[in-house]
Amino acid sequence: MNSSNQKPTNIDPNLPLSRHLVDNEHTLKMMFERCSDVIFRDVTLQGDTKLLFIYVDGMIDKDIIQSVILKPLMYEGIPQGIGPIDSIAQMCDQQLFAVLQTKKVNTFHDAADDILKGNLAILADGEASVLLTNVSQFEARSIEEPSTEASLRGTRESFTETLRTNTTMLRRIIVTPNLKMESFHIGKLTQTEIVLAYIEGIVSASMLDEIRSRVEQIDLQDVLESGYIEESIEDTNFSPFPQMQSTERPDVVSSGLLEGRVGILVSGSPIALIVPMTFWDGLQAPDDYYERFMYVTMNRWIRYLFALFAILFPSVYIALTTYHPEMVPPKLMLSITGLREQAPFPTVIEVFIMEFMFEGLREAGIRLPQQIGPLVSIVGALVIGQAAVQAGIISAPIVIVVSAAGISSFVIPRYRFGYPMRMLRFPLLVLSGIFGLFGTAIGMIAILSHLIHLTPFGSPYLQPVAPTRKSRAKNVFLRSPRKRASKS
Repeated sequence: MNSSNQKPTNIDPNLPLSRHLVDNEHTLKMMFERCSDVIFRDVTLQGDTKLLFIYVDGMIDKDIIQSVILKPLMYEGIPQGIGPIDSIAQMCDQQLFAVLQTKKVNTFHDAADDILKGNLAILADGEASVLLTNVSQFEARSIEEPSTEASLRGTRESFTETLRTNTTMLRRIIVTPNLKMESFHIGKLTQTEIVLAYIEGIVSASMLDEIRSRVEQIDLQDVLESGYIEESIEDTNFSPFPQMQSTERPDVVSSGLLEGRVGILVSGSPIALIVPMTFWDGLQAPDDYYERFMYVTMNRWIRYLFALFAILFPSVYIALTTYHPEMVPPKLMLSITGLREQAPFPTVIEVFIMEFMFEGLREAGIRLPQQIGPLVSIVGALVIGQAAVQAGIISAPIVIVVSAAGISSFVIPRYRFGYPMRMLRFPLLVLSGIFGLFGTAIGMIAILSHLIHLTPFGSPYLQPVAPTRKSRAKNVFLRSPRKRASKS
């Protein structure tokens, strides 16, 4: 029979182990049928005590098994005063594995779960339980420099796919027992470990309870990345604006925790989530708190202006040149009109064509190999834009407008926060192409109304500007210098 047509072996999750080693071995081999990486190893100790070791090859440290477990029992002999070992309980009582983390379980389901997490299972004849020892060892990526969040100043560390490495980096930054890390296992098949990190005494208890409740209610078959958690617990899936901040930098997460937020770390993902997020977080960079306040204030205003430019420039250009030419300086309007004489399409169609082409080139630059991706996106934009103008398909001002709007979106420090700016350009193009500046105003009012009503985890998205909190709203536009601590 073809193995793909065989039904999975279903074992009652609450089925207890038997006192007969042969029966336990048979049941576990049924559970791990066709699992070539699961190793069953028979071991005979002094006094003819038979043990069964079960582990996943590649997930355990064989040197620890050999030196800490097998060598003392088989080669060096049982320590004096202990006598022959004939049960798992005696191993625990005599503290033969005192240097290892051990626990006992009594069901096949619990035993299988821990084996698949990198534990060594030890079964003995006459015992209706399994001794599990933590000897896990995985191949892991080393700590590297952040790849998606460039930093001119500050830490050069980024999260990895190993959860404990990530929690350790947070512990190194925030050295207090008030830093709490609650663990959950999500995903029926993957059993992915999730950690909620927060600082007790700073975080809002009601917000923490809400986040914890949403995480506990997640009902998924698999969780492969932190994006699964983000979509499962966010307030609305139909908002283009991200409701959680994602980052691969431990200093960014630590800063959020110190502000009373909650960090979500996911095993297997180098991207952490910070809950909740505000609109202004998407326009702030980590360097803002490392550089001098004058530079930061200037850069923030530049970002705000370019973010507005990125979303409005194409639609305003369409509205002015199509419906309100009297608002454009006469010389400039004559120049634009002269360049558009040979264009076969209306302005709004030209902008749509170039916008789609620009987004396609941007996506191609991301998906292509790193060595040629930037070259294709930049050269492609230049070549296609120039060829389209020379062929008379697109007028030259359209290439300038679309390119300027696209480059403006790159000024936004959070890459994911640039997505809504790019997406919302298209409905604004439609509105401005139909109604002119009136349509652009309608679109902006609709966006602002959505932002005002967006309250992820009960926190207003536009705070501290709306609703206004003067003590914190000032920091959105002006980063004040840190004051010197007074001497006592």
